Amino acid sequence: MQTLHLRNPHSVLAAIKARPHDVSAVRVGAKSADTEWRKVAQAASEHGIRVEMQRTRPQSDKRKQDRDGRTGAGEADVKPREDVSIKDLFAEANDHGLWIAFDHLQDPHNVGAIFRTAAFFGVRGILMTKDQSAPLTSTVYDVAAGGLEAVPFSIQSNLSRSLQIAKDAGLWVLGTSEHAEKDVSAVPSDRAWLLVVGNEQKGLRQLTSKNCDDVCRLTPRGDVTSLNVSVATGILIETLTRSEQG
Repeated sequence: MQTLHLRNPHSVLAAIKARPHDVSAVRVGAKSADTEWRKVAQAASEHGIRVEMQRTRPQSDKRKQDRDGRTGAGEADVKPREDVSIKDLFAEANDHGLWIAFDHLQDPHNVGAIFRTAAFFGVRGILMTKDQSAPLTSTVYDVAAGGLEAVPFSIQSNLSRSLQIAKDAGLWVLGTSEHAEKDVSAVPSDRAWLLVVGNEQKGLRQLTSKNCDDVCRLTPRGDVTSLNVSVATGILIETLTRSEQG
């Protein structure tokens, strides 16, 4: 199994709290005044994880900071979290709750941002596909800022079959499209929904749309008529979970 090199202290601290046995080492700059990384180092020490105090920024950080924008005063070696079976993902489907499915999302920053929002709003789980989708890299974990430790996820090869399994478990499948007639505010709140979000450029595939029980959109209120998929998904999540929060 590959090792992730995480450089967001929030993602590292979440991993230490959730599964310390999967964190093998933490490296922090000896002269760093970053209080969050100090918290990470303390938590790691309490769990018997090796902590290395370094005079300079970790080398991997120097190599990658220009490529993916992740910089920091420390780094940790963490094993990826294992996904759950699709049966377990939908095991607690009931009259309420929200799950999310990705139909070929390819930008790791979008995937990480959605995981973070999902964790904030208490989304029950996320369904992902293996092919033509962003893998769960270090960037995804760092952008999620701990969200990947809080939200169960399942990676499947066939989305259409997975949507049917969700229906059999008691969920209603809700697609998203800018061409839909119904605004998300009109979606019934007395159901357990599996919200399906599509590819950044192409949206939902035709076969995916056919497998949806309903399709909704966000209605623009200004001159800009489209949103980044992670931003749009965040608004959809907030709207669909509002009744639960209240």
